[in-house]
Amino acid sequence: MIVVEKSNIAEIPYLHLVKEEERSNPLPLCFFIHGFTSAKEHNLHYAYYLAEKGFRVVLPDCLEHGERATGKTEEELGGVFWKIVLNSIHELSLLKGHFEKKGLVMENGIGVAGTSMGGIVTLGALTQYDWISSAVSLMGNPSYVKFAQAQLAHLKTTGYQLPFSDEEVQVILNELSHYDLSLQPEKLNGRPLMFWHGKKDKVVPFHLTEEFYKSILPAYEGNEENILFIADDKADHKVSREGVMKLVEWFEKHLSA
Repeated sequence: MIVVEKSNIAEIPYLHLVKEEERSNPLPLCFFIHGFTSAKEHNLHYAYYLAEKGFRVVLPDCLEHGERATGKTEEELGGVFWKIVLNSIHELSLLKGHFEKKGLVMENGIGVAGTSMGGIVTLGALTQYDWISSAVSLMGNPSYVKFAQAQLAHLKTTGYQLPFSDEEVQVILNELSHYDLSLQPEKLNGRPLMFWHGKKDKVVPFHLTEEFYKSILPAYEGNEENILFIADDKADHKVSREGVMKLVEWFEKHLSA
C-alpha cells in the first residue's frame, strides 16, 4: 500500500509518498516540483507511479502556490516568477537535509524532476547541488537569462508596464546567470539527465531546450545512456502519458531502488 503523508518543514508544505512497508527504510528519494499556478496535489500521479517502484517521493508547494498562495493574480505571480524559481532551488536543500537527518535517504540516490516551472527549477538546481544523482525536466528550460529576456520582450509588446527599471532588470539577469545551466554546462558532470518537451509548446520555448541538449551531447560521448531528449511532435504545454512513464523509467534506470 502507498502511504500519502501531508506535512511541512520550515513552512514548506509537502506531500510524502512511500510504500507503507518501506516508510522507515533508507530509499532513493525523488523530489517532484510542480508548475506555475499549479500545486503539489496536481502531480500525485507522478508520485504514485514512482512510489510503486520503490522510491520515496516528496512534492513540495512552491512559494505563492498551493497552501502558500496569498491571493496573487496570475499576472502578479508572473512578476515574481524568478523569485519563486530561485526560492524553490534553495528550499530543496532544506527538504533534503530533513530526510537525511532521519536516515531515510539512500546514498547517492536523490533525483529531482518537475514540469514547466518545476523543470526550470530542476535544471537550475543542477548548477547548485552535486548531490543530485539524476534529473528529469518536463517542459523546462536551462537557459535562464535568454528565457527571462524573451519574457521581458514579450511583455513589452503587450504594453505591460514593467515594475523594474533597466538597472533592476540587469541585476536580476546577473543573479539568474549563476543558476543558468546553459552558461555552466560543466556542472552536469555527466549526471543522468532526461528532457521531455512538446514541439508545439508556446509557454516554454522548445528551441532553447533542444539547443542546449545538442550543445552538451559531446560531453556525454561514451556515456550516451545518461542523456535523453524526447521531443513530442504533437504536444503543446502538457505532458503526455508517455512522458510521465518515461520519467518513471528514467529514475528506475538511474537511481538505485
